[in-house]
Amino acid sequence: MTIEYFYAAHSAFAYLGSARFMQIAKAAGRRIVHKPIDLRRVVAESGAGPFGKRSKAHVAYFFGREIERWSEQRDAPTVGRIPTHHANDITLPNCVLIAAIDRGLDVDRLAHALLEAHWARDADLADPASLAIIARGVGIDAVPLLAAAPTPEVRRQYEANTEEAIRRSVFGSPTYVVDGDMFYGQDRLEMVERALQRPFAHTWR
Repeated sequence: MTIEYFYAAHSAFAYLGSARFMQIAKAAGRRIVHKPIDLRRVVAESGAGPFGKRSKAHVAYFFGREIERWSEQRDAPTVGRIPTHHANDITLPNCVLIAAIDRGLDVDRLAHALLEAHWARDADLADPASLAIIARGVGIDAVPLLAAAPTPEVRRQYEANTEEAIRRSVFGSPTYVVDGDMFYGQDRLEMVERALQRPFAHTWR
């Protein structure tokens, strides 16, 4: 009774779908299995070009107009541009999430809070002080999580999540897996909802 969730803490489309995804999972009585990944590595391994090397037209559409429209559609406000610190290292926030998972904390709320802070309030997720403030906002003490984030155990889990994503042909964030059926992108959430009620037939092999 779970849904696997591959994503990164700074992902635009994970943010846009986050609240709706959690509503869908709750309504279906499913627990979300959070698997934060090194998205930049996963994208590179999939064969897609890095963000900085994509055409202006691609960036303007997928990271401009699409975000703008989905922000309105999902009622998920953004700062109206790529966040100031979006290019920073994403290891720390992802590992803070893993540390929270290890401690049995409410990772649904924390994950959403990180995504929302980055995209709606321009928060720097690579800054420990910013992470502490965000966590405090959802009733979580970030001090032990920040202390655990750089430990070998947490870093090994981060690597394992990333390797698993690559092995299973995940190629972006967010990716949802319902009973083995993979759905890429928050624009597939309506299909995720349907799959939880009635699985799709497998006709392609």
